[in-house]
Amino acid sequence: MAGAGRVGAGGRIADFVTVGFIARAFPRSQVRQVLAQTGKTSQREREPPAHLVVYYVIAMALFMNASCREVLRCLLEGVHWLSDGAGAVRIATKSGISQARSRLGSQAMERLYEAAVKPISGAHTRGAWFKGRRLVSLDGSTFDVADDPALEAAFGRPGNSHGESAFPQVRMVGLVESGAHVLFAAKIAGCNVGELTLARQVIPALGAQMLCLADGSYLSRIYPGDKRKRQSDGIRVRVIDYRLYGVADAEPMHRLVTTILDPAEASATELAALNHERWEIETVLGEIKTHLRGSKIVLRSKTPDLVRQEIYGLLLAHFAIRGLMHEAALKADEDPDRLSFIHAVRVVRRKIAAFGCVPPSQENCAA
Repeated sequence: MAGAGRVGAGGRIADFVTVGFIARAFPRSQVRQVLAQTGKTSQREREPPAHLVVYYVIAMALFMNASCREVLRCLLEGVHWLSDGAGAVRIATKSGISQARSRLGSQAMERLYEAAVKPISGAHTRGAWFKGRRLVSLDGSTFDVADDPALEAAFGRPGNSHGESAFPQVRMVGLVESGAHVLFAAKIAGCNVGELTLARQVIPALGAQMLCLADGSYLSRIYPGDKRKRQSDGIRVRVIDYRLYGVADAEPMHRLVTTILDPAEASATELAALNHERWEIETVLGEIKTHLRGSKIVLRSKTPDLVRQEIYGLLLAHFAIRGLMHEAALKADEDPDRLSFIHAVRVVRRKIAAFGCVPPSQENCAA
């Protein structure tokens, strides 16, 4: 790793990835603070350090096809600095790993996600801004979990044209920063909870200088619930209808709703041309579900709390990789979209178990 935990000149991801990239994204001091806030600090010497279990859960997301013990081996090789100098950490059995994860629970992982995962695009990040506004998108997806009665009771099982789905599912809705592909402000629930319900929980994370992309120009009002009849608490919006000419199979009419009311600030043509950026979130969901988790792979956890823990581990791993890619793109003066997420994941998996890796910065070494 380059000094002070930064990618050096040239921006080649393969030159800078070791297991330390996890602690680089989530410094041990931050992890310990979250553990203290959630009451999950290690209590007994024979237990693996709680912050090591946090890193293990994140590493699980990088090796979804590997056994639990193999993931732990990949994490521990060459990184004894993570165990506070207490000697090699040994968890001999699968049940021991499961017990360590159960002691940690999901709340600490959720709190770390909320504390650490934020938009990261800077002023020079390409494709991240429109007239001083940070571009973000809103969407949702689902994760298949193990076919287990406890998980079905906790999360539900969706129906389909043939009856019921093969697996229970967890629903997730979140906001994605378009430029850096960072999924932030995600909320998860059972599949019987609608996307609109979860969307209401993530919308407060929108900042004043963010432009959220969700689907002639005129002004209207949007009212919550049944308040339309009383015409109270309405939000004034501008509605833009447009057509896509020369595009095969395009819808006859597209409609865009925005709170940017002044056409001089953003014309209808500019916003219509920008609207396709909302599909960036589909790319991000594909990165998490197909390239990181693996296509058609069911989450391995067998209890509702560990399912939530595993999902936040996936989101944190994705953020760590995307943060590295964003920094590399800046060094190379490239649009982050032009870097291959698949390649970055392969490099991380190949390099993470390298011997002789060192902590990425003095801060991460600090007790």
